[in-house]
Amino acid sequence: MTLSDRIRNARGEALADLLLINGRVINVFSGEIISENIAISDGNFLGFGHYEAKEVVDLAGRFVAPGFIDAHLHIESTMTCVSEFVRAVLPRGTTTVIADPHEIANVAGAAGIEYMISSADAQPMNIYFTLPSCVPATHLETAGASLLAKDLAPLAGHPRVVGLGEMMNYPGVIYEDPTVLAKLEMMRSHHKPIDGHGPGLTGYELNAYIMAGIQSDHECTSLKEAREKLRSGMHIMIREGTGAKNLKDLLPLVTPQNAPRFMWCTDDRHLQDLLDSGHIDALVADAIRAGLDPVIAIQMATLYPATYFGLGHVGAISPGRQADLVIFSHLHDLVVEAVYIQGRPVAEDGRLLPRVLLPESRPIAQAMSVQPERLDLSIPDRGCDIRVIDIVPDQLITRQKTMAPTVRLKMAISDPDRDLLKIVVVERHQGTGNIGKGFVQGIGLQNGALAASVAHDSHNIIAVGANDQDMMTAIYRVVKTGGGMVAVCNGEILAELALPIAGLMSTEPLEAVRRKLDGLIAAARSLGSNLHDPFMTLSFLALPVIPELKITDKGLIDVGAFESVGLFVD
Repeated sequence: MTLSDRIRNARGEALADLLLINGRVINVFSGEIISENIAISDGNFLGFGHYEAKEVVDLAGRFVAPGFIDAHLHIESTMTCVSEFVRAVLPRGTTTVIADPHEIANVAGAAGIEYMISSADAQPMNIYFTLPSCVPATHLETAGASLLAKDLAPLAGHPRVVGLGEMMNYPGVIYEDPTVLAKLEMMRSHHKPIDGHGPGLTGYELNAYIMAGIQSDHECTSLKEAREKLRSGMHIMIREGTGAKNLKDLLPLVTPQNAPRFMWCTDDRHLQDLLDSGHIDALVADAIRAGLDPVIAIQMATLYPATYFGLGHVGAISPGRQADLVIFSHLHDLVVEAVYIQGRPVAEDGRLLPRVLLPESRPIAQAMSVQPERLDLSIPDRGCDIRVIDIVPDQLITRQKTMAPTVRLKMAISDPDRDLLKIVVVERHQGTGNIGKGFVQGIGLQNGALAASVAHDSHNIIAVGANDQDMMTAIYRVVKTGGGMVAVCNGEILAELALPIAGLMSTEPLEAVRRKLDGLIAAARSLGSNLHDPFMTLSFLALPVIPELKITDKGLIDVGAFESVGLFVD
């Protein structure tokens, strides 16, 4: 349609394609719930009123809201390909996502970003991207690629690129690393927002971080931290993922006066949680049940993220905006019953409609340069205490403690009776042979081992176990399958999931992926772990930008000091 055609249609001079009548509209601009008919033509909202239309749908008093937006997530963390991710979240009312392809970029570089962007084409929902700002995330690990500002620049103007992804290298910002500042300047020249990642930043360091142009943060874990960042001008993305859950702690900060500075995000949410609990719909429903005004909860899922990312064509029901909407019956027990994209129904009662076709996934080059027969997991004892990674349940942060190792035959070994398990990270991208070795408390395994090629952010192979033999079997299996997740006991494979897309994502249907993930978690629990998702927890133990003690292929990392530290405390 031409602009004149759209204007005439809005005046009611032609039949609308669709008229939704007897609905209660969540008006995210005025903050009201209004009884109005909604007219739609050519995929866009025409307006409110008594239009003549080719098709009329009676909503019988149900609520209508704009489609929901996830302000920050990593699709790779679902371990499904893009099409299967869409199958999981679109029926829950998510019509737009802002994805950071940081994970696949750390494995495959710019080719990984291009793979995700092309995979978004022809999908029946809106998939936008922020460019990964930290590939590698730090100098303290070995990634599969290194992306400078000049490497990202050709993609910065792409219509699907809406910003620069989470700037995890906050020391590089604060202390003026030229390569970091070049990325910030590049994105500022495109007038697109820059997302932050500054756990625990406060005072002068926070001021410097924001001065550099960082506009948002999704890493707040306390009310105090979020309040300081809000007062300093940041947008706060309240995260409720699988490994990090912050909604309950941060919700008291949201008021009618400051709500436009808040958005919802899931960051890293495993497939089981998407299918069992939901996506952004679950966050909205949980917030409403916790006492947040329902309209504000929906504004945080629609208008506010759309405004932040400059997506003026989505996020609201108003003339000229794309007709993406969700329909539900109960405001205080929100369950999405129908979803429309560009004025066409795409999902009902939690399932995609049969006529909605999803594009096929395609392969991408693998990265598995490991010679398992050369690996040595042993740790000779040095007669002193060791640093131990101490897991904090349901959080990405860890603590560090010192303990006496358990020693046998002059070797420091796993001791399940003390919940003291050996953990290793094996470099898989460049064939360096690097192995980081350490110990962790909080996984809970009494027997066997777990291993995966999903290990944020560089996604080397991470393994933890009650004995070296099972750890080696698990690592061998991950290498042989070209990437994946596996649980092993007494040399036998208990459960596994192959991840042939960069060692991060499966090409199988989401039902098959879900079944295998359930099998992996069940196997981990049979081995003694009582964590909600042991593999998600394991994957973040290799993330050297989240305090306090982590492990990479280069060894133990003291995140606060931003440097490698020895396992033994001399």
